[in-house]
Amino acid sequence: MSEPLRIGVLGAARISASSLIGPARATGHRVVAVAARDRSRAEAYAAEHGVERVAGSYAELVADPEVEVVYNPLANGLHGPWNLAALAAGKHVLSEKPSASNAEEAAEVREAAGKAGTVFMEAFHYLFHPVTRRLHEILASGEIGELRHVEALVAIPAPPDTDPRWSLPLAGGAVMDLGCYSLHALRMLAPWAGGTPRLVSARGGERAGAPGVDEWLDADLAFPGGATGSARCHMAYDRLEMSCRITGSRGEAYAPNFVLPHTDDRVVVRTPSGERTERLGTRSSYTYQLEAFASRVCGGTALPLDADDAAETMTLIDSAYRAAGFEPRPRVS
Repeated sequence: MSEPLRIGVLGAARISASSLIGPARATGHRVVAVAARDRSRAEAYAAEHGVERVAGSYAELVADPEVEVVYNPLANGLHGPWNLAALAAGKHVLSEKPSASNAEEAAEVREAAGKAGTVFMEAFHYLFHPVTRRLHEILASGEIGELRHVEALVAIPAPPDTDPRWSLPLAGGAVMDLGCYSLHALRMLAPWAGGTPRLVSARGGERAGAPGVDEWLDADLAFPGGATGSARCHMAYDRLEMSCRITGSRGEAYAPNFVLPHTDDRVVVRTPSGERTERLGTRSSYTYQLEAFASRVCGGTALPLDADDAAETMTLIDSAYRAAGFEPRPRVS
């Protein structure tokens, strides 16, 4: 492989251990720095996870000449500001989803990425795992016929009330954390559906004690080719479910967990000739993602995700919020 990426991590988020640090170790890339609001927390995090050193602040990490890639897993409301700062510093950026708090800010990130000329990618890791690739292959092959309907549900039991995902000022809500996957998965079916889907309607429910924050939201979409879609999310569900069912004119393909496929790697195909279950492997989707990102940075290999895609997803998220009676998320002031 070419030179390892030199990655800096913003924040000491728990997710980074599985989403970035483990994959970097598995693929030979370096995590050279971490920064957190509390330096002692960053130091403990670096010691636990083998990060080379601690930066004094987010700004110091973004400005560090040794850091070539900034990974941004901060609270949703901090994605936009720090993505903009990292791009302005000439860094490549791997940002947790969504890329910004709302469509206006996502458009600024897209413009900044264009000016920087660096690689910007929203971390929709599911797209790189063989489970999702196989769903697309089955649809493309014609085995289940023409696309008729797709339903994606991404749901988890409720996080604690103090979790930033319930904070409107930090751009929280079920769609921001979970529904973005459902909507994105439907958008990615455009090649087999006559084009990208449009929002038809949406309805949602507010979290008790968190005005303006969605606990759940269901969005109905329509594709130009006549197929329909349902993108659902729930952040106070009775269990974890992250399923995608693609129904065609001659059968269906179903993934029980397309978002975390390393925990359930099945794709179930049902047609008039019978039913079969394929297993696509439990290697982490995050590892596949980092490999694809590194190939783009180091070798120019094309990616299915960029700042344009991120802005389009954010526009759809805002539309779903408005249709369900919510306001889009505010920018961090």
